Amino acid sequence: MRELVVLRHSLTRKDDDRRASGSHLSPAGVSLARVLGNTLPAMAYVAVGDQPRHLETALALGVAVDEQVSWPSGYVAGEVAHHDQWSWDQPFVRYAELLAAGRGLAEVAHVHLDHWRRVLANVPDGGSGLVVSSGGSIEPVLVAALPSAPHAGWGGPVHQLEGAVLSWDGTGFTDLRFLRRPAADGGTRP
Repeated sequence: MRELVVLRHSLTRKDDDRRASGSHLSPAGVSLARVLGNTLPAMAYVAVGDQPRHLETALALGVAVDEQVSWPSGYVAGEVAHHDQWSWDQPFVRYAELLAAGRGLAEVAHVHLDHWRRVLANVPDGGSGLVVSSGGSIEPVLVAALPSAPHAGWGGPVHQLEGAVLSWDGTGFTDLRFLRRPAADGGTRP
């Protein structure tokens, strides 16, 4: 068995230059990633997206990055607009419906899923790998990884520095558990 930890990047700066700079992490984002990094297992292989916030998150987690990948966006024209997942009552159910249609989002999810499998090919049995990516790209790939799972019970989309740990038996993903941060009010996120 191997594990793949998939995380959304940490908190980013909210200044006017963030789009031009690729949304670098904020000081609070670095601090949160450092805390989470102390709870994660050792990572045998780490792949991050091509945005500065992806690389910065991995470094703040305290892991060495093996590669940066230019993954396609999970926001696909005519299927999923930017941040649509936040307006859906059951985002993982909606992603399952969109993936079943077999259009552009399905292609994007399978490109990501192939990278996830390739990361795991670099992880020894009993080890862990890490992927750091963005919201809107992670959620449909989780559904593609476990298409028959009870998606209605998966809750809301992943917030910054949230994600999932997927179990891999050498041929496929067998299980996942979500990694959720406490909400700002101290409660738990859906």
